[in-house]
Amino acid sequence: MVNLTIDGKEVEVPEGTTVLRAAQAAGIDIPTLCDHPKLTPYGGCRLCLVEVEGARTLQPSCTLPAGNKMVVRTNTPGIEAARKFVLTMIFSERNHFCPFCEVSGGDCDLQNAAYHEEMTHWPLQPNWQPYPVDASHPFFILDNNRCILCRRCVRACGELAGNFTLGFEERGAKSFLVADLGTPLGESSCVSCGTCTQVCPTGALIVRSSAYMGKDAQSDHTQSICIGCSVGCGIDVITRDNHLLRIDGNWDAEVNNGVLCKFGRFVPASDDRERIVTPMVRKDGKLQAATWDEALGAVAAQLQPLAGKNGDGLAAFASSRLPAEALYAFKSLFASALNATAASLDDATVTQAAAQLANQNGKPYEGKLSDIESADCVVLAGVDLGSEHQVAGFFVKRMLPQGTKLVIVDSQDNSFDHLADATLKPAAGKEAETIQALAAALSAPSGDASIDAAAALLAGSQKLVMITGKGTGQSELKALYALATCCTDAVLLSTKGQANSLAAAQYGLAHNLTVEKQQAVYVALGDDQPSQKFIQQVEKAPFLAVQAAYVSQLTAMANVVLPVENWAELEGHFVNMEGRIQLASPALSAAEGVWSNQAVFEALGQKLGSAVSTDAWQSELSVRTAAVEIA
Repeated sequence: MVNLTIDGKEVEVPEGTTVLRAAQAAGIDIPTLCDHPKLTPYGGCRLCLVEVEGARTLQPSCTLPAGNKMVVRTNTPGIEAARKFVLTMIFSERNHFCPFCEVSGGDCDLQNAAYHEEMTHWPLQPNWQPYPVDASHPFFILDNNRCILCRRCVRACGELAGNFTLGFEERGAKSFLVADLGTPLGESSCVSCGTCTQVCPTGALIVRSSAYMGKDAQSDHTQSICIGCSVGCGIDVITRDNHLLRIDGNWDAEVNNGVLCKFGRFVPASDDRERIVTPMVRKDGKLQAATWDEALGAVAAQLQPLAGKNGDGLAAFASSRLPAEALYAFKSLFASALNATAASLDDATVTQAAAQLANQNGKPYEGKLSDIESADCVVLAGVDLGSEHQVAGFFVKRMLPQGTKLVIVDSQDNSFDHLADATLKPAAGKEAETIQALAAALSAPSGDASIDAAAALLAGSQKLVMITGKGTGQSELKALYALATCCTDAVLLSTKGQANSLAAAQYGLAHNLTVEKQQAVYVALGDDQPSQKFIQQVEKAPFLAVQAAYVSQLTAMANVVLPVENWAELEGHFVNMEGRIQLASPALSAAEGVWSNQAVFEALGQKLGSAVSTDAWQSELSVRTAAVEIA
């Protein structure tokens, strides 16, 4: 530990802590612009200057390590003068006329810093040249006229997303932000994670959906989780008057530490599907509005005679985007009470394979996402982290500049192929054989240059992480498990699928079900989007009931439609890919007459004379051995 004095206050911090972080820990405010707690200290803006006893000049506190017996002063006349000079120079270099900026009035760090120093004007005449605004990106806008050259966005793009799209051209005050080598943002290598927009301290990068929609101080913030996939990222849902403004990453979330992909940050806010706000029953060939009692009665009348007929009776499906409580109620009603064939809508191949392997071994065997942070070699087998579970892909990509090796085993084109140190492209159906050959090559050369090169990377690693995806079956997973036993400190991770795929598997719903002779089909779609393959499966069913949040081709075919909450309105628990049980909290209120998925199951159960309980939703998660520890 290090002991120092800041503004007369004794402070003790761990060795390696910067003076800025030491001051913040002691409740002492030092203004900053280029600093961000999730980024490597940069020392570019010089607003955080402090006096250090014995030092000849003012020192940037964000990069200065705290020293034992160091004496620091943060608020002297000399420091105040230096800060005002820094701010004066920044204001004079670009168009920072605040009344015209969408983040002025409390959301702009530059404006707030000026008010902190009691500045009402700047003495230098502005000498800026106008820059074109880049509005080519579908989700956000780049305005170099508002940029203060803090490079937060550039550092976040590289350090947090591992993408390295952003950079600067020219030098000094003439520097300006570019994507790639001057490519318009919308045509660049940007992956639309939006991390740059969240770290930008001014109005240089603004989100289209929330621009000019008011200030954060006038908004409501709800800490919840993203249910876009099984990573389970923590999010901050920002709303006003029951309207979604934008989604930010939660910097304090253990899973993602604030990083989001476009499916977590932007896609939900741009969802323009038509909501279903009233139950509907098909009459005279048309769906017509009905009461809840009438709609539930129509469903019960069709399902009651089919109870217990199993394969020829009722098939029921539930989206893995439903909370665990709702999935358990679904199982309780359809699988247990009605003895119907029940399954999740998710492609459960990898989740089922992982669960089966865990049950064969009698214990969990998978690691955690945090294992990627210490990996010196990563193998991606049957998973493209550039198109699915992208935040996990960011974790991998940002390790590559630190020397982590990447091996890809995939029969399909993979968006990470160009980043790989070794790439194996087995023929479709031959993935398991290739993995077995890779394991064999660890002890004796195979004669295949590609396999031997990949084996050499695995053999030289001290911490190996192997990640599988939805294209991985039981044979491939067994081969990977065997490969892991041949390597030093190897960890397996499977991405599972949708948000609650693991919970669905633990409830016995993770099997592939086809509709053939069933007389009725019930689909708990939630806010999911049905695939064309599934629609074709059920289109000839004599009776179709769908509980859904949005109008779709599936609801248009249904005999009965029951309106339910979407992701921003629901409350319940989700089990992410590493077994972490997390709570999703409602940020918006559903329209009157729109029910929760769980409430629909319970009401339908009453109509059918079958009590539906969710009391055991959590304990049931551990009845079967899972691939991960669930807690």
